Amino acid sequence: MAKLPKKKSHRILGIIVAVMVLFGILVTSVHVTDVTVTGNSRYTDEQIIQMILQKEWDWNSLYCYAKDRLKAHRSIPFVEDYKIVFQGLSKIEIIVYEKSIVGYVSYMGSYMYFDKDGIIVESTNEKLEDIPWLTGLSFGHIVLHQQLPVENQKIFDEILNLTQVLSVHRLFVDKIQYDARGEATLHMGELEVVLGDSSNVSGKISELSAMLPQLEGLSGTLHLETYDETNAAMTYTFKKKLQNY
Repeated sequence: MAKLPKKKSHRILGIIVAVMVLFGILVTSVHVTDVTVTGNSRYTDEQIIQMILQKEWDWNSLYCYAKDRLKAHRSIPFVEDYKIVFQGLSKIEIIVYEKSIVGYVSYMGSYMYFDKDGIIVESTNEKLEDIPWLTGLSFGHIVLHQQLPVENQKIFDEILNLTQVLSVHRLFVDKIQYDARGEATLHMGELEVVLGDSSNVSGKISELSAMLPQLEGLSGTLHLETYDETNAAMTYTFKKKLQNY
């Protein structure tokens, strides 16, 4: 087998070295300088960026691209996953997919958040805004990523139905309180809304949604347990809270 002349082999080696040097310069010099964040509501854009692009090398475009596709994503509370989309060598978009949370319970000093299927998706000491606190019910041993262990399965189904109806109407309540009979009362600031049993929940919440503008700024108790979907002219009792002077 013929050998390459020394001058030619040196030239080829020089080309290889030059290509490697250029590649090294490219790898170390191309950085992410423009980041947009979409899909997030629990965190600010800056917080998302800081949690995902934590180290100096994370801002290197090629390293960021390879890491995003080859390594597991960082775990972020209340975030199911995220996606990094490259829109150029120095511009990326971070798409955030948040966990669907409909309520939480207090358990052993922590807040246990559950989704629309009743699965505990997060445990934290942080209270989220616009997520209702569920009280008045007995639970078994609560385990992360498992279903909320409510003793009465019927009540459990009613809870999930109520929280989803509230979500559909975009009504944010501070607390959902159940009594010994399994009847619910909503707490919305200074306003209490007595729903009674689980019958006609959608209709009751629809009525509440329509009445809220008239109740804004008031303190007291609205009784919706008498709701009757067959009576379009139904009136409801509102008892103002007595002020202490």
